[in-house]
Formats: sequence, C-alpha cells, structure tokens
Amino acid sequence: MQTKKTSSTDKNIVDKTKRKSASSRLVADARQSAKNRPAGEIAYEYERLCAYALNHVNARLALPVFVLIVTLVMVRWTGWMLAGWWAASTILAYGLNITMGSRFLGMKREDVDILRWRRNFLMAQGALALCWSLFAVYLCDTCGTDYTFLIIQFSAVLVFQAVTMILAFPFGASVLLTSAPATIAFALAHSMSYDIASLVMGGIAVTSQGFFYLVADRFRLSTMSELAHRHEREDLIAELETAKSISEEARRRAEEANMAKSRFLATMSHELRTPLNAILGFSEVMQTEVLGPVGNDTYKGYIDDIHSSGNHLLNVINEILDLSRIEAGRQELQEEAIRLSHVVDDAIHMVDLKAKNKNITLTSDFESDMPQIWADEKAIRQITLNLLSNALKFTPPGGRIAVRVGWTSTGGQYLSIRDSGPGIPAEEIPIVLSSFGQGSIAIKSAEQGSGLGLPIVQALVHMHDGRFDLKSKLREGTEAIATFPRSRILEVMERTENTGTAPRPRQPITSLQRPTTTA
Repeated sequence: MQTKKTSSTDKNIVDKTKRKSASSRLVADARQSAKNRPAGEIAYEYERLCAYALNHVNARLALPVFVLIVTLVMVRWTGWMLAGWWAASTILAYGLNITMGSRFLGMKREDVDILRWRRNFLMAQGALALCWSLFAVYLCDTCGTDYTFLIIQFSAVLVFQAVTMILAFPFGASVLLTSAPATIAFALAHSMSYDIASLVMGGIAVTSQGFFYLVADRFRLSTMSELAHRHEREDLIAELETAKSISEEARRRAEEANMAKSRFLATMSHELRTPLNAILGFSEVMQTEVLGPVGNDTYKGYIDDIHSSGNHLLNVINEILDLSRIEAGRQELQEEAIRLSHVVDDAIHMVDLKAKNKNITLTSDFESDMPQIWADEKAIRQITLNLLSNALKFTPPGGRIAVRVGWTSTGGQYLSIRDSGPGIPAEEIPIVLSSFGQGSIAIKSAEQGSGLGLPIVQALVHMHDGRFDLKSKLREGTEAIATFPRSRILEVMERTENTGTAPRPRQPITSLQRPTTTA
C-alpha cells in the first residue's frame, strides 16, 4: 500500500514538472486518444476517417482529370449537353468529398463528432454512387453492333471501382455503397439485351467488384494492424516517458538529500568534534590520575570505557566526513611524486605493534627499482591503513597478512593486501563495498566498524584513476588490490648531450616526467 502511494506521489510531481517537448505532446495525444474513445465505437474510427479524408485530399487533382477524360470520350455518343451535365455533377460530388476531407483534417481531435462526420462522408459517397450509376445505365440507341461505347462504359466502371476501393477502403464494407450500385446497374442494364458480349462484360464487372473489395479489405486490415502497433508503441513511449520522468525526479530529490546531508555534516563537524575532544582530554587526565588518584577500580573501568568509546566515535565521525567530502566532490588531491613502496612501508610500521599483540605475522614483498608515482601521499597512506586495519580486524590470532607492491601487466603499479581470515561470501562483496555496508562475518565480529573503510578506499583509488578489487572466498581469506594506472607512473629521463658550439660535460638529468600515454 505504501509503494502504491509513493508511485502516485511521483506521478503527480512529474505532471507538474512535465516538459513541453514533442515527445511529451505525443504522449499526451496518445493518452487523450485512449481516454476519449467512447464505448461501442468502432476501433480506431477517427484514424480511419483521417485516412479516408487524406486520400481524397491527395487525389484532388487526379479525380477531376479522370472525370474529364471520360467525358471527352463519351461526348461522341451522348452529346455535349448530357456529357456536360454528368461531368459537372460528378466533379461536384468529388469536390464535396475533397472539401469535407480538408475541413475534417483541419479540425482538432476533441472537436470532432465522429458519428456525424462518418454520416456526412457516406452521404457524399452516395452522391458519387448516383452519378456513376447514371453513367452505367446509359444505353446507346444508335450504336447497333458497335461495341465501342460499351467497352468505354465497361472500362470506366472498372477504373471507378479500383479508384473508389483505393480511396475509401478505410470504411470497410461501407465502401460497397459507393461502387456496387454502379456495378449492379451496369450489369443489369446490359444483360437485358441478351447479347453475349454484354453478358460477359456484366459478369466481369461484378467479379472485379468482388476482387477489388477483397483487395480493399486487405488494405483495411493492414491499416488496422499498423494502427494497433502504433498505439501500442505510443503507449509504451508514454510509460517509458513517465518512468524516465519519475527516475529523473527521484534522482533530483536524492541529489538534494545528499547535498543536504553533506551540508549538515559540514556544519555539525565542529559541533561534534569539540565536545568529543573535551571528553577524550578529560578522560585521559582521569586515566593518568594527574589531579590525584581515582580511588575506585570500577570508576577506572568506566573511564577506560569512556575514552575508548570516545575514540571510536571520533573515528566514525572522521570517516563519515571524509566520505561525505569525497561524494560531494570537495576532496582535493595534493598530488606530488611519491614512492608507493615507501608509503606502504611506513603504514606497515604503524600497525606492526598491533599485529604482534594479536600474534599475526605481517610480511611485505616490494619489487625493487620501482619509479615514483604522481599521487596524494596522505590519500595513499589512508588507503593502506584502512586495508591493513580491515585485515587485522578479521585475521584470527596466529594468522598471516601478506603485503605486496609491484608492477601490473599494463605498466602500472599495484598494492595487494592478503589475509588468512574467514573470507567474505561472493554475494556480500557488493554490500561491504557500499556505504555503511557490513557482511555477516563483520556483524558477528566483536570488532565492528562503521562500514565506511572500504568505500573510502574505493573512492580514493578512483580519484587516482585507479581500480579497486576485492577478492575473497569463505575460509580462504581475502585479498584487496588497489591498482594505479600507467598514466600515474613517473619515468626517469635518459641522459642527453648538449649539441651547441661550446662543448660541455654531460650531466645526468634526475628530473621526473609523467608519461603522455595512458594504460
């Protein structure tokens, strides 16, 4: 129930911030089309009427030309008066269809009365049917055995059938109301003479009418299928647009929340650290009994707990602030030329005593003659100390931690810290790399942390254009690898000679130069 409410809230927000783009208008039109379709209406009736109107508007020049050609041919047998009246009425009927179609296409969707417009189009088609039926039933009394006019009638009726089916096929079976009357009139009028040629032509006209109708029906079904696919596509676009808008809105709100969090932590850093430093300072004074003996062993235990808890809380606050500063993009690297092996060796000395107290063997293996890298010494030291602290935390007494620094296959340098602890299940690796994420083993451990050590390491390595990998198997230990690319390696330039006029002794150049190619 809560999920449904949240989704509704997101959609309301999206509606208020909707962009006035072409895709948004397309989505709005598709939704309006689906919303306004009345019950019982033939599917896609509006689109079919649009297709009918557009077909007649596009043929506005061809139709009158066809009528004029038929008129000029029939003048010899009907005379100018009869042919002229027929041409005028037929062109007027076609003009009515074209005018209505142009007006229909110029109207907005919401202003269209579909049933009324369909009725109007059918009435205009009825006028055409009447005109062509009059042409089909005309009998030439002076032709005798001359079948020329009959052939002209027959050909004109066939062309009329084909043109009507092409232009009016969106109407479906209703299209027969236009072409079928002329076909039936032609067949009946000429079958009464019982002439073989007339009977054959009448039969062909009726057969061709059925054939053209089947072709038109195929066109109609194909159009319906295309309309169905288009509406499905528009519905999908609408859903994708909505999902994208919701996602963008959620991302915007998440960024605002993250910025608010960072501002809060930056503001509260002083407020949190000041009382903690006071607690740590006073507890140390009480621990060392500078002002006199405490006199109670229970109080001494409480003082030790206060001091250790304060230290733990201060470390957590420092880690949160470090990660917040990195996520907000305010962490700046103070880069300089450093030797990775020297920084790692210093960090090992800092944790060596803790390793000995836990009876853990700490070994190091550094490749020799490794050049310096361009990096932030403080960040590299923090990376190393975080990884070593994690390894010491989860390695049992009597275990082993191996530290290695060496070359990568692409010319970069890497730092590897491998322990013999319980390991991490493969499915929990993404969890421990996320902020405040802790694996099942860390939760059960007595030395729980804040879950920010590895995310800070990963962020600092990425700021150095590097890569951080965590490889682990249950009961086989864990290996953390921080890799720095070749672009960070500083190479010693070779000795050069002065080629000027005055010879000078060659001097070795000891300056360092970053390579121009990346790994």
